Amino acid sequence: MTCSYRFISEHRDAFGVARLCRVLDVRRPGFYEWLAAAPARDERAAREDRLAGEIAEIHATHRGAYGSPRVTVELRRRGQVINHKRVERIMREREIAGITRRRRRSLTKPGIAAVAAPDLIGRDFTAQAPGER
Repeated sequence: MTCSYRFISEHRDAFGVARLCRVLDVRRPGFYEWLAAAPARDERAAREDRLAGEIAEIHATHRGAYGSPRVTVELRRRGQVINHKRVERIMREREIAGITRRRRRSLTKPGIAAVAAPDLIGRDFTAQAPGER
């Protein structure tokens, strides 16, 4: 929808809103609602840019180690009411990621004293009938 409305907004001088809405099969009142909501969208984008700057500052202050949970806690300590999902989305969109310092550990480890099973058939798997090897 947004792409259609944006297209109508760019070409309405040449073709008219009614014709473009009919061709693109969108509601004309919907276009005008979208147009009226533009200042709110711009304000929301500006607030998100300010928040992204604050998130980047927190992230840089802690040497890039903080991920979204710790950044959320830090923002709440600073007095902002914010959801962790919003912080995650902004960090993902701006490609801000924390550092994982934990070493990966394998859950299955071979025994130190384990010996390999002997190869009794010499890797020869041919058999005349089932159950012979």
